Amino acid sequence: MKLSEYAKKNSISYQTAWSHFKNGKIPNARQLPTGTVVIDETKDSNSEYTVVYARVSSAENKSNLDSQADRLVKFCEANGYVVNEVVKECASGLNDYRPKLCKILESRKATRLVIEHKDRLTRFGFNYIKILFDTCDIIVVNECEEDQDLFEDFVSLATSFCARIYGRRRSKRKTEQIINALNDNVDMEDDSNDTG
Repeated sequence: MKLSEYAKKNSISYQTAWSHFKNGKIPNARQLPTGTVVIDETKDSNSEYTVVYARVSSAENKSNLDSQADRLVKFCEANGYVVNEVVKECASGLNDYRPKLCKILESRKATRLVIEHKDRLTRFGFNYIKILFDTCDIIVVNECEEDQDLFEDFVSLATSFCARIYGRRRSKRKTEQIINALNDNVDMEDDSNDTG
């Protein structure tokens, strides 16, 4: 395909595509003696599947979600990556069941996953995901953490643990009530057998 077709296919300007060609960022691209740049499509170049994953902790930050996704797409364009899918999700980084992220991981279609910060993927266990999702290259654009989201996740974590503690207490009281009811029932049967 010609460079102009490549630019249209990847939703980038011709100038950006030309810059990628000059910097060697387009695999299998070559310039004909006439000056025309062509890209030979091979199975390898078609097998790449880049997914951009953007996440914010709460719906209040939804405007940041769109700008985060835009920054990641621009990063991919600058590096010559073809973005196949943009996934946006509102959920805590501590939540281990995020439907959209789970779908990415389960499908195993992605060969490249681009995220802004490590904590956009997960607060804990980033290296475990890297090991288990070894067929995918996880690219972290910025290694710095954002304090606001970290604070929100800390509050979420504290709330979750408090709920578990109070839930256990309630469960213990419920268990004691059941035992007492069973003991009362046994005592009532013993009393009725004594009088009978």
